Amino acid sequence: VDFFNGLFTGAGILVANTYGSGDEKKLSAAVHTTVAFGLITGVFLTALGTLSAPLLLSWIDTPASILADSTAYFRVYFSGSLAFVMYNCCTGVLRNIGDSVRPLWYLLAASGTNVVLGLVVVGVFRWGIASAALATILSQGLSAALCLRHLCRVKAAYRVDLRGVRPERQSLRLTLHYGLPSGFQNSVIALSNALIQASVNAFDVKAIAGCGVCAKLEGFAILPILSFSMALSTFAGQNKGAGKPERVKEGSLFGVLCCCVFTGLTGAALLLAMPALTALFNRDPEVIAFSVQRARITAPFFVLLGFSNCMGGILRGIGKVRTSMMIYLICWCLIRVALILAGVRIFPDIRIIFWAYPITWFLSTVAFAWTGWKNVFSFGRKAAG
Repeated sequence: VDFFNGLFTGAGILVANTYGSGDEKKLSAAVHTTVAFGLITGVFLTALGTLSAPLLLSWIDTPASILADSTAYFRVYFSGSLAFVMYNCCTGVLRNIGDSVRPLWYLLAASGTNVVLGLVVVGVFRWGIASAALATILSQGLSAALCLRHLCRVKAAYRVDLRGVRPERQSLRLTLHYGLPSGFQNSVIALSNALIQASVNAFDVKAIAGCGVCAKLEGFAILPILSFSMALSTFAGQNKGAGKPERVKEGSLFGVLCCCVFTGLTGAALLLAMPALTALFNRDPEVIAFSVQRARITAPFFVLLGFSNCMGGILRGIGKVRTSMMIYLICWCLIRVALILAGVRIFPDIRIIFWAYPITWFLSTVAFAWTGWKNVFSFGRKAAG
């Protein structure tokens, strides 16, 4: 999933560049190629995810006591791959032409539907964990349908004509050029996260539950970071296409500053509220203790995560996808996994896993502060010259 999301990042860069340049023919080709790629990807992931569920879960040493439920959830979720792929694909097109409002409304519709369906199928009918996955994919299908419907009706160059949905050679080539490094980066990070999850699974089930709850709650702070990153990538890509390097510089400074301030505040709020929030999911004192322990180590450093993601988004937007990829791979994969595997072997304490995150966020921040900043400003001088 993360690999193909990376490829769609490449498609988004192409859409932003062609939209910024004002070339309507190339913009239309980029949009139709993106939608065609999304349809192919959704079908492929459906087959891959549903067939490989037991094998993948066994690779990360999922405890036998939760393996059956995990497999059921996994298979139902991936049976709806087309829904979440097309949602990301279509909202990505809208965001990269500067429309972030409609994706928000579609997300709210999906979230509301997911909550209601989840409460009904799990809380009322007691259909089990797999029904929670069913509620998720149905709600994502709704949001994908709403977004695609809008793209098919809009009176603009990025309008989707379903009869013309096919990969266009040049657009596909550029999509892969921009997207393959991001896809490779995302898939390796996902693989490293799977290895880290295997290290977490070596502890008891309550540690797994506490980490899982904390990770879900951290998502409320991390998703806005990703939104800032996508916005900056779109902004940089559009202005690069329009030949306005000064706006890239000014927008980058403002966006990074806003993200860091916002992230610092949300990290502090999450840290203070973690015990009460965790209790909404699980009231076991040990589960709450593990969740709070993780939050106390990671939440104060969310600002580093925000800075790194924003600079990575800016670099992708101006076409420096390989530079961004290398920093993520070295800091968030190689160094992080090495720290955890070696650290847990020497000191079998789950805090080793928790501390690996802020340490590698700091390293990526240093790298982006130098490499990313240099590339943004050298891009501006070169373009101006």
